This record gives sequence, structure tokens and C-alpha cells, in this order.
Amino acid sequence: MARQSHLKQLRKQLAYPKISIQLSILGLLAGISASAFIVAFRWCLENLQLLYLENPDDFTTLAAMERFILPLVGAGLIALVGVFTQFKHFRLGIPFAIYRLKAFYGMMPIRNTINQFFGGIVAMSSGFSVGREGPAVHLGAGASSYLGAWLKLPYNSVRTLSACGMAAAISASFNTPLAAVIFVMEVVLREYKTHIFVPVMLASVAGATANRYFFGHEHNLSGLDINLLGIQHYPYLVFMGILVGCFAFAFNRQLIEIIRSFKSVNMLPRLFLAGFITAVIGYLVPQALGTGLGAISIAQEQTGNAQLLMTVFISKAALTFFAIGLGIPGGVIGPILGLGMMLGTLLALIASIFIGDLYGYADIYGVLGLAALMAACLNAPLAALVTALEMTYNPDIVVPAMLVIVSAHVISSQIFKNRSLFLLQLEMQKLDYQTPPTYDILQKTGVLAAMESSYILIKKKDEAAIRRALDRAGKRPVILKEAVDGGHTFKLVNYDVSLDPNASSPFHFEELQGVESRYTLAEPYEILQHRRSGSVYIFEEELDNIIGVVSWEQLRLRLTKGSYQVFE
Repeated sequence: MARQSHLKQLRKQLAYPKISIQLSILGLLAGISASAFIVAFRWCLENLQLLYLENPDDFTTLAAMERFILPLVGAGLIALVGVFTQFKHFRLGIPFAIYRLKAFYGMMPIRNTINQFFGGIVAMSSGFSVGREGPAVHLGAGASSYLGAWLKLPYNSVRTLSACGMAAAISASFNTPLAAVIFVMEVVLREYKTHIFVPVMLASVAGATANRYFFGHEHNLSGLDINLLGIQHYPYLVFMGILVGCFAFAFNRQLIEIIRSFKSVNMLPRLFLAGFITAVIGYLVPQALGTGLGAISIAQEQTGNAQLLMTVFISKAALTFFAIGLGIPGGVIGPILGLGMMLGTLLALIASIFIGDLYGYADIYGVLGLAALMAACLNAPLAALVTALEMTYNPDIVVPAMLVIVSAHVISSQIFKNRSLFLLQLEMQKLDYQTPPTYDILQKTGVLAAMESSYILIKKKDEAAIRRALDRAGKRPVILKEAVDGGHTFKLVNYDVSLDPNASSPFHFEELQGVESRYTLAEPYEILQHRRSGSVYIFEEELDNIIGVVSWEQLRLRLTKGSYQVFE
């Protein structure tokens, strides 16, 4: 009983949209649970790859025929998983996580999560050009939302926990805790609220700590030689940003066109087509295979080899288009980072014609290309800047990165009207990620925070009893509970003030519709908005277990004045 009482107090506390110790602790627990999933995912992936690769994500050591066969086998295994679930649970990755966060408070279907775990491991083990952050975000959101479901928390707090899981997943994937927080706020939630920001930060810390404990402190860019750029580079950096912005628009447009072109094709042939294209290109250009982190290594090691860089760059872009566009489970950020690194290095070769001393600044140009392409493709300039800063641990990157990011982002969004790749994918899949402003406000507050829990319940339709209840109720609602067809209905009772001479009763009875206690104020609003009056009753677990009442007037006050109670 004591445990149940504490849980009820916790749920009511979390129904309010404000920072609390309870929400912060739950955010940390969500980060830990998400990190456990991500560590398991990455451990399985790397150990599976080490069975046939000398180093994880390095497919250049495989024989040519093995590189050809591997993607075909991978496509077959992914298809087998899809056939087992009848392809009903094959919407995966960051776009799907954003959709679930907006439309279902971040609750992730368990079968999609299982598909993402095994499908992601198979895809990346087979050399497909997809990033591990896509499965990671999906798994992180799933782990944290399952925690909220197990505790039966209000859905507004489950939404926060889902965001915490996403932040922990990105932090654990790239060892970039601050960039993970900014990414979730800027790309996923697209808002900054303190009561969400604090638990998301704690979850991100948990993700980074797990990554460093199991996989070390190293970053993929930690070995770079970052030198401070002189002012003479700045005009070229603006030009570089313009070129990257143009490529970002072309990248997004081409990927969406492939998705559109093959949308009517069944998933099974699409998977095998992606496998065949990856097999052919991987046979010819093994450096283009993998998540994109291998491409970063190539850009670091082959700085002066323009022909190789260009070949790998074009091949990598083509592999990414067909892998993501044809439905291979995985993310797009990893390939974008690899492509951006190579593009920046190639642009450094051009800069050397005018400025000279290529090897003194090739690495920083690569990082600038990485940040600019991420910003322009995902519409996430701040997240891209922090990613570059955290992955290099060098403050000398900040000023030039800001210059390139702004140039790329402005050109991409203003001139080409480019938008976030994730939103374009959602629109192509016809997944509605937008909510009206009214719903967006109401979804932040649980019904437990706004309901009137002090009410008078009458279990018998007796005129004298109803009159006594109304006379002593004051502003409290009077509820009549009536048995009907093996269940019960609840009616709000008031004196009939219509002055109708033909009225058969001195009372007015309004039948109430029930709303489960985990929901937010958006659900009562959906029920009452057409009448602009009335009330709903709140129940806990069972329809007959009424615990409160929410009226239209309370919803109106919440929208206009930010308050709840009208009975006091």
C-alpha cells in the first residue's frame, strides 16, 4: 500500500510541466537503461565484425568476392526479419522516433525496436552505408519509454523520458554529450524548456559515461592536427560554406527522390536491390563501405590523394542514397559526417592552390566540411557546431566552424528552401509529425495536474440525496454513478436552470466520457472542443475507478492564463 501511495504521488508530481528531483532522477535512469541497450548493440556489432574484419568498420581487408557476397547475404537476413514480421514493423530510425514522440508521446512499439536492434546489426555488419546513430536513437527512445510504461507514468513525462533516451543514445554512440543534448532540443523536440533540458542533460551524461567506460575516451577526430586558421582563410571559408550548402540541398533532394521513386515497390525487392548495388560498388571501391566513420579515416590518411578521395566520396554518396532510400535499417548522420569530412578535405586541396601549405590545415578543413554538411542537411547548426567542438576537443575550431556553418545553412535553407532531411522523410512516409499549437501546449500537462479530485459521488439516483449533495457541494462537482449493462456510467449533476416548464426533473444530468489518468490535457480538449463546454471524468486503470473531473473551463484557463483550477 505504501508503495502504491508513493507511486501515485510520483505520477501526480510528474503531471506538472516543471523541473523536479523526481523527473531528474527518472531522466538519469532512462539514460542508464538506454545506454545499456546502446552498449549491447555496439558490442554485438563490433564483435561480429571482428569475426571477419581486422578492424571494425574497415572492409578494405576483405577479399573482393567476399565484399561482393556480404551485402547480398545481409540483405537476405534483413528481408528474413521483415518477412517474419510481415514488414508491418519496419519503420525505423530517427524519423520514426520523432514521429512517435510527436504523435504517441514517445512510446515505441516493441516489435519495431526488436527489428531495429537486429536489422541494424546485420546492415552495418554487411557493409551498408548507414550510421549506427539511427538504431541507437530508436533503441534509446524504446528503452526509456518502456521504463515509463512499466511505472505507468503520465504521458507528458514519458515524452520527456523518451527524449532522454535519445540523448543518451547519441551521447553513447559518438561520445558527445553536449551535442546530444543540443541535437535532441534542436532537431527532435524543436524547443528549449528547462524542465526537459535538465533530465536530458543527466541522461546524456549517463550515455557518455557508459561509452567511456566500455569503449574508452577516444573520438574519431581526436587524432587530427587542428591549427588555428588565419584571417586570410575566411573569404574562402564563406565560399566553402556556399558549396557545402549546395551539396546538402542536392544530397537531400536525391535521397528523397529515390525514396519517392521506389515507394510503390515491395520491400523485398528493394532490399535485394540495395544489397546488389552495395555489392557492386563495394567490390570496386571497398573504402566506401561501412557507417561513414571509415570514410573519416580515409580523409585523414589520404589527404593529398585527390583522385582516391573523389572516388570514395562519389561512391559513398551513391551507397548512402540507395541504402537509406531503399529501406536498409540504419541512420544517415554517420554517412553525412564521413561525406562532409571528405568534402572538406577536397575543398582544402582547392584552397592550397591559393593559400598554400595544404598539410597545415587539411584536417581543420575536413572538420569544417563535416560540421557544415551536418548543419545544412539536418537543419541543425548549433548541434553541428557543438559536434565539431566535442569531437576535436579544440576551441580553435569554433570561429571558422561558425562561419562555414552559417554560410552553408543560409544558402541551403534560404536559396534552395532545403529543410531537415528527417522531416522530408516523414512527409514522404506520410507520418504526421506536426501538432497544432493548442495541442502542443496541452500535451505538456497531465490530467492529474489539472483535475478536480474533490468531488461528491452519488451511487443512487435519489432526488433527496441529489438535492442534499448539491446544496453542500459549493464549487465541487457532484457526480452520479449509475449501473448500466454490466458496467457504470458517470453523470455530472447540476440544478436545471433552463426554466423549461416541461422539464421532468429539477436536475440536469450530463453524461461524462472517461479519460485515463496517464493522458494529458490534449485528450479532454479533443473530446470537448466541439461543444466548448462540459466535462470529462478521469479514471485510473479501470473505467469504474473515477478519481477526478476536468472541465472545459479548466482547459480554457490553461490556454489563456496558464492556470488550472476553477472550483476553488
